[in-house]
Amino acid sequence: MENYMELIIPSYSKNESFARAVVGAFFSQLDPDLNDLNELKTAVSEAVTNAIIHGYPDGVGEIRIKAKIYDDVFEVNIIDQGVGIENIEQAREPLYTSKPEMERSGLGFSVMEGFMDEVEIISKVGAGTQITLRKKINNLKAQ
Repeated sequence: MENYMELIIPSYSKNESFARAVVGAFFSQLDPDLNDLNELKTAVSEAVTNAIIHGYPDGVGEIRIKAKIYDDVFEVNIIDQGVGIENIEQAREPLYTSKPEMERSGLGFSVMEGFMDEVEIISKVGAGTQITLRKKINNLKAQ
């Protein structure tokens, strides 16, 4: 049986650290080392920040965060129903940013891909984006 959690938050920037802490606490049941925990929390922060800044540029919407543990995988989905990503491949390019006026570094997806075993992006313009982050866990201690 898999274990899972779900969190729904408004896209306020102050909620990014809350989402990071909640997912980190859920991940902690696996007794990860500090490096794995910090990498996961950083990847989640990047995904949630993307949803806040890029998903809802003109207002506030909901961000849904689903995490689950199954087999030897920890998976997190960050879902918004915002503006969507027009060109996913371009958005994944290091240093690309659609918000240069905000002095964004354009490294969000690169950071996620560097810290996670798999990053999947599904997006539809006008309908939103789902980012799935997966990390294989070789030493599961909680089942």
